[in-house]
This record gives sequence, structure tokens and C-alpha cells, in this order.
Amino acid sequence: MTDSGTNELQVSGVVKAYGPGAPVLDGLDLTVPGGSLAAVLGPSGCGKTTLLRVIAGFLKADAGSVTVAGRLLGGPGTHLPPERRRIGIVPQEGALFPHLSVARNIAFGLTGRDRAARRARVADMLDLVGLAGYGDRMPHELSGGQQQRVALARALAPEPHLVLLDEPFSALDSALRGAVRAEVRGVLRESGATALLVTHDQQEALSTADLVAVLREGRVAQCATPEELYHRPADPWLASFVGDAVVLPGTVDQGMATTRLGRVPLAAVPAGVRDGVVVLRPEQLRLADPESADAGGVVTDIRFFGHDALVTVAVEGLDQPIDIRTPSPLEVGLGRKVGITLTGAATVHPVPA
Repeated sequence: MTDSGTNELQVSGVVKAYGPGAPVLDGLDLTVPGGSLAAVLGPSGCGKTTLLRVIAGFLKADAGSVTVAGRLLGGPGTHLPPERRRIGIVPQEGALFPHLSVARNIAFGLTGRDRAARRARVADMLDLVGLAGYGDRMPHELSGGQQQRVALARALAPEPHLVLLDEPFSALDSALRGAVRAEVRGVLRESGATALLVTHDQQEALSTADLVAVLREGRVAQCATPEELYHRPADPWLASFVGDAVVLPGTVDQGMATTRLGRVPLAAVPAGVRDGVVVLRPEQLRLADPESADAGGVVTDIRFFGHDALVTVAVEGLDQPIDIRTPSPLEVGLGRKVGITLTGAATVHPVPA
């Protein structure tokens, strides 16, 4: 079992460029408390994979430092090779050795232990990932989800200070992905390992991680719990990137914002903001009787998901239609006039310069 309390990851001021021009990582800072699972999220080209490779030791940063469990792994005058970093890696698609059994795959990194100790550790890992009795099987005899659990067991077997997961669920079909994510999260928590998950999937990051760090232009734009990131985004771009967002112009007065859809309380008001950008989530909007609501419009599209639906409404005075998340069964149709009411609190941000 890993001593999770001491395994904090600290990335400080890391810069990495591949040539002339703007660096891929530009003074990036990130702290992951020991025993936490953090997700790194961002658009293509933002530096997610580069960050993972710098932490793992596959790339040397141009500036800044990487510290794990209080031990400097990379920094001015220091660059430990990957095999000396006590970092486990779970790559895409598992990447198991096809010619080795499950047990021998897990035991691959257990150097410096006698045979009895290796066998005992492999047995513990198989039990941890729910595959006790599968040690003699070959990788091709396992399902995709089972292979991914073996890859996780292999990464955890040497008792690393940190586990890096590089898009580990991308090769799984959608029906299996959620179950395997939950299993991996449970295994990591039971092991006490600190982990960093690199993903492009917003829902995966929000549903799996304790912390989510969103990268933008080589830096962390916001690092917060999934709930805080979703309900208190630092700016409108983050709000639109992490989930669906309704972005409206608004006027701020005494903790309230007046918008084209009505008045809404604000979670917080930045100093000096009078006219700003108000951000709501589609589930904070409600369909109502158009005769009694303060605002309304015409339904232009409906996307049905079973448990709920996104209803798109064109509102007079707004440049873009808005989405309203509403539970099923639906009681609206295309072309129908509807009213709109607001619930909960919104965030407000200065108008971009």
C-alpha cells in the first residue's frame, strides 16, 4: 500500500518548446495532493501529452521543476531518467507484452525482489484489480477492460509514488468505458496512489477525478474540483469548454444580474464589474408558460437523450439561440412558443477586451 499522504506532485514553472515560436508549455504550475486523482483536460495542442512526458522523464523541460513525494525529479541541473522516478505509466490500449502471461506482465517491473516476493506481489495486484486466478492467461484471452486493469496492476506493482494514465479508456467502446473508469478509480483509491489522468473527454474528467486541471496555451487556466469547475468557471471560455453553457450579456446590481432572460442571483461579483458576461448552465433554465414567464422564444431544435433532452430556443434580442436541458417526457415540439425562467445562481465575468 502506498503512503498517499507524502506523494504530492508539484510542477513549478515548467517550460517546454520544440523549436522557435511559442512554447508548448509556458510556465505551467500544477499541484496534485498525495492520494488524489487529478485529470488534465484541454483542447488539442494545449500541451497535455507534453506535460505527461515531462513528468515521466521522457522529455527534459527547458525550465521549471517537477517534484514527487518531496524528491526533485527534474529541474535546473537535475534530470532523473524514467526508470529512477518511481512513476507507473498506464498507456493507451494497455500495451501489454503479448508473449507474456498476465502474471509475467505484472511482474515485469518487480526487479530486486526474490521469486517468492514477486509471486506474492503479483497475487496481491491481481486481487486488487479483481482478476485473481487470471495470472496464467495470455493478454489476447482477455477483454479490453480486463487488459486495461492488468496494465494498471503492472503500473502499481512496484509501489510507485505517482501513476500516469495516458488516455487509458480511449480504445474501449462506450458501453464498457464507464464501468472500467469506475473500476480503475476504485483501484487507485484503494491503493492510495497519487494519479494523473490525461484525457480529452470532459465528462470523463468530471466524473472520474478529484481535481481537474484545464490547460490553455501552455498553462493551467483553472484547477479545481469537478463541481467547482463546472459551477464556478474562471471565465466564459472555461464554462463553454467544460460542459454546455448559456452565455448572456448582463448588467450587475446588488448581487443580481439583469439579462434578456430575466434577473438571476450571482454566486460572486468581481470588483468593478457593472456590465459583464453572465454564465448559466442549460439545466438552470426552465420551460414555462409563455404567458406568465418574463422571457420566451420559439423552439428550433430538440436533441433527445432518454433521461432528458436539450431544447434549443431562439430568443428575440439574443444573437445566438440558447439550450435548455429539460427532463423527459417532453411536452414541447418544434416551432412551439415557450416561456423561460431561471433558477440557481450564475457567474459573471468582465467583458473580454
